[in-house]
Amino acid sequence: MAKRKKENEEFTNPLADNVHIQGAGHIKNEAIVDTLTSNFMPYAMSVILSRAIPEIDGFKPSHRKLLYTMYSMGLLQGGTVKSANIVGRTMQLNPHGDASIYETMIRLSRGNESLLYPFVDSKGNFGKAYSKNMMYAASRYTEAKLAPISKELFEDINKDTVDFVDNYDNTMKEPTLLPVTFPTILCNVTTGIAAGMASSIASFNLGELCDTTISLIKNPDHDVNETLLAPDFVSGGYVVYDREELEKIYSTGRGSVKVRAKYTYDKKFNCIDITEIPPTTTSEAIIDKIVELVKANKIRELSDLRDETDLKGLRITLDLKRGTDPEKLMAKLYKMTPLEDTFSCNFNVLIKGSPKVLGVRDILLEWIDFRLECVRRRTQFTLNKKSERLHLLKGLEKILLDIDKAIKIIRNTEAEADVVPNLMIGFGIDRAQAEYVAEIKLRHLNREYILKRTKDIEDLIKEIAELEAILASKNKLKRIIVNELAEVSKKYSGERKCSILYSVEEFDTTETVEIPDYPVTLFITKEGYLNKIRTANLRMSGEQKVKEGDEVSRTFECSNKDELLVFTDKAQVYKAKVDDFPDGKASQLGTFAATKLGMEPDEKTIYMCVIREYKGYMIFAFENGKIAKVDITAYQTKANRKKLLKAYSAKVPLASVKYIEEDCELVLCSTSGRMLLLNTGALNPKTTKDTQGVSVMTQKKNHKLESMHFYREGEFEKAWRFRTKNLPAAGALPSPADNSAQLSF
Repeated sequence: MAKRKKENEEFTNPLADNVHIQGAGHIKNEAIVDTLTSNFMPYAMSVILSRAIPEIDGFKPSHRKLLYTMYSMGLLQGGTVKSANIVGRTMQLNPHGDASIYETMIRLSRGNESLLYPFVDSKGNFGKAYSKNMMYAASRYTEAKLAPISKELFEDINKDTVDFVDNYDNTMKEPTLLPVTFPTILCNVTTGIAAGMASSIASFNLGELCDTTISLIKNPDHDVNETLLAPDFVSGGYVVYDREELEKIYSTGRGSVKVRAKYTYDKKFNCIDITEIPPTTTSEAIIDKIVELVKANKIRELSDLRDETDLKGLRITLDLKRGTDPEKLMAKLYKMTPLEDTFSCNFNVLIKGSPKVLGVRDILLEWIDFRLECVRRRTQFTLNKKSERLHLLKGLEKILLDIDKAIKIIRNTEAEADVVPNLMIGFGIDRAQAEYVAEIKLRHLNREYILKRTKDIEDLIKEIAELEAILASKNKLKRIIVNELAEVSKKYSGERKCSILYSVEEFDTTETVEIPDYPVTLFITKEGYLNKIRTANLRMSGEQKVKEGDEVSRTFECSNKDELLVFTDKAQVYKAKVDDFPDGKASQLGTFAATKLGMEPDEKTIYMCVIREYKGYMIFAFENGKIAKVDITAYQTKANRKKLLKAYSAKVPLASVKYIEEDCELVLCSTSGRMLLLNTGALNPKTTKDTQGVSVMTQKKNHKLESMHFYREGEFEKAWRFRTKNLPAAGALPSPADNSAQLSF
């Protein structure tokens, strides 16, 4: 028993003695703030510092690792290599999967057209940033190398200009920053979402940026607006100039820039070709939105829409209807589609390990400080190398003055290890100088060699003096940066991709679209299909086509400018323009109204009426004998609302609905067989749509109001029998003569 008990204890205790996990299996009461501090905060800091936010050199770690790998592979010169090879090598620095590395390279490439100044020259299909459907090929099919401008990223990187750290497995070294010779941080669009913060940096023209940086170096109080006109995007288009908003971006780093698509009008073919779009959208998004507007009859000027994008670049073609003004149409499309979009700026940058939102001016000043340090370190590195060289040559100079003595010391030294110490003693030089002398070849022990080395000493002294002067003067360091920026601007800057619009005509959305007015006939079937046919074409049409088992239930003759009210079994009403439905033919089924109106899947239409003017009343007859008379203006809305809730009272089942333009007589029919002739003038109208109404026709037990219809003259032999002075009333039973009169109708 004791043995079995011990075995059961071991089975129920999963944490055996051989599992050494501190605190495992124990429940600990801890404040949520402490849990977040110990668990979430390290993750958040990792995302901010190591993934999403760019540093002052303009790159996120993933970009920097990829570019440095390509530089190490010697891809600044020579031909392209397979992208898969580059991706594989990059995993030595960035072990986060080949897919993410390749996507990073795609965005940096010239072929993808994501960056204003791409750093990777591509060969093959790298997709297009302006189209979500144009996907890039697999890495085994494409090739790449570094673009010529990338030379400026690695200039003097081996001269101690930046710090190097171990990679993730301590087998290689990688730079913490790149010693960029121009402000790459503002040359390309950079976006990133970290934990609790984000970054969205706009791109600027390189020439304008270099001029602005040079001006700030010369005068820290320089007005950035004078030299930096506006952001510039690789996708082109028009930047809508807003002085106040730009000043806000330049000073605070936050704000927004409006970018418009660029188009040309072909008068010969009466079409508009859109060739440049904002950087925040895609051609598919634009086309989908235009199609949506056309279906909603908000855009009527188009006869066709095509995506004609090919190897030459982006092109969306809009065929116009005759008489359409292309400028007015584009003004409308700018307002209603992503053809005009906003680029939101949030210049969040890592400065010495801390995220900071800075304006353009402050970012450039930070970059100048960073670049000054790079140039200072490079100068110091060069100075140290030249000083070491001078030191060695001075030792050589002493020995070359008496070569015979040096040869004698070497020949008379028995042990090889004693050669260097004996030279040190014989000439009064240090070990480094003696080592250098001892390595000289016999062929160099001649007059020519000695004179050359002596001359080198003189040159080195001059160069060292110049380098020391540079290190001692901040102005000389700044002058070096200015010269480098001027050279970069001369080599790589070009014309702006984005034109600047200083004055813009806005499209007034409050303007009502003119709806054409012509007579139409509406055919409505029991299953809810609506077919609109021009009355002028109706004579030439045949019988209205319907689905098998369906039939036409109602026909309306109205104007194309009228409105439709569609009441449903869920006490809701849907509003639509007759013009919202396309003109059809008798040979067509028409439009399924429920889908067009956006009705719920299980919702059914119970009544539909055409409104020319909001005059008259809606009459709702309920099964309990109550009648609600609602003024039609209760359904009139200033906003273009498509759906109204509580269109009528849902507390009692509805028996019938009628729209009347003026008071008239209605016949109420009960399941008991009784009928009541009601003049609607006897009812007071209500403005509340879901009013429960007033009692009009009393019902016997187990009976209810069944239907309601318009009274037709001569329908009853003695109509006075069915009228009443007081309400509510029970109504009267029809006589055989009344029934025969009704049958004649």
